[in-house]
Amino acid sequence: MLKLYSFGPGANSLKPMLTLFEKGLEYEQHQLNPAKFEHHSDWYKAVNPRGQVPALDDNGRIVTESTVICEYLEDAHPTAVKLRPDDPYDRAQMRVWTKWVDEYFCWCVSTIGWHRGVRFMAQQLSDAEFEEHLKKIPIPEQQVKWRRAREGFPQDLLDEEMRKIGVSVRKLDDHLADNEWLAGGMFSLADICNFAIANGMEVGFADQVNKQDTPHLVRWIEQINARPKVQEMFAAVPRERLGPPK
Repeated sequence: MLKLYSFGPGANSLKPMLTLFEKGLEYEQHQLNPAKFEHHSDWYKAVNPRGQVPALDDNGRIVTESTVICEYLEDAHPTAVKLRPDDPYDRAQMRVWTKWVDEYFCWCVSTIGWHRGVRFMAQQLSDAEFEEHLKKIPIPEQQVKWRRAREGFPQDLLDEEMRKIGVSVRKLDDHLADNEWLAGGMFSLADICNFAIANGMEVGFADQVNKQDTPHLVRWIEQINARPKVQEMFAAVPRERLGPPK
């Protein structure tokens, strides 16, 4: 039985989760609680030593990195539902979009997400608790990010990330003006991986993603949300809320 270790259906966790639902593959969902730092626990680091989600367990074979997991599921568990174009050129275009979201789009949105959510998780810890927690984080760059989140990201960095988000949503909107889907004329991993980051931006980034400024992007987001398997996923797996305490 496939097992997926992830947070709720958002960001990188959503990518393999939606892939599993769209392909109709049976799997066990192991949802970690980021507010309790479960991804940095010893038991989870035995699954993925990097202490990051998602991770897929396929009968003892562990696959990590969200987009890689999606590709692995297509290779190792083929189904009647295909999420990659057959044509080599179209498949290459699909991978251009998944590479772009992993190397550009995801990162600028992530920084703002950390500023709006993870910052409060870090600040609720005492100095001693925070320093002790840093020791549990395997990746040095992640330790630096946690420290910056606790201290507050510099405003010039936040401004630059918002500029990059503007570039990103315009790039998507421009492409979707002439294309129903991102690659190969079909719903593919390119759409899943970009939707994982773009979904909800019409709420969280309403000044940049809205029906007036990015109508084609909003159409695409709504179109994916209307898919039966997407609705099934959101109904089955609860979403977390990371933000300031009420």
